[in-house]
Amino acid sequence: MNREDALEMVSGKVKNDRLVKHMLAVEAVMRALARRLGEDEDRWGLAGLIHDIDYDETAATPEKHGRIGAEYLRSMQVDDDIVRAVESHVGHIPRETAMEKALYAADPLTGLIVAAALMHPTKSLAGVDAAFVLKRFKEKRFAAGADRDQIRSCEELGLGLDEFVAIGLESMQGISDTLGL
Repeated sequence: MNREDALEMVSGKVKNDRLVKHMLAVEAVMRALARRLGEDEDRWGLAGLIHDIDYDETAATPEKHGRIGAEYLRSMQVDDDIVRAVESHVGHIPRETAMEKALYAADPLTGLIVAAALMHPTKSLAGVDAAFVLKRFKEKRFAAGADRDQIRSCEELGLGLDEFVAIGLESMQGISDTLGL
């Protein structure tokens, strides 16, 4: 599967524009992490792009999120390492590979960064720096849905929180027009 096929799949299955932007943000972060860790950017990017492919379908049954997506992706002959990353990012199977661990940590990071940008006086990613995001990270009630422990799991990749946030922010700033931020 290439990126064009993945985008077509996303446009066919995901109707929520905010969710599509989230998936694009996770793709950008995953590509940047792959670059930093010497991994395959295209494969990691695909995992990020399609990780929530079943989110609309499983909204009423969140316990099925990831499982339905994995089944669908297998039926589309998506490579197993990418399918495993999708399935493991919600905890259905143990995270074993660097790609799986990266997706798990990157998913909530994008939400934290978006929330930080929206509360920044500029209301844009360009106005935000890593220190601003890290300050918000310490505020438990800020973007409460962005699981801090999950974000901190970046350490399993050999990355400190500061570096991980900086990588995530910079990658999202690179697609800020697409994200509308």
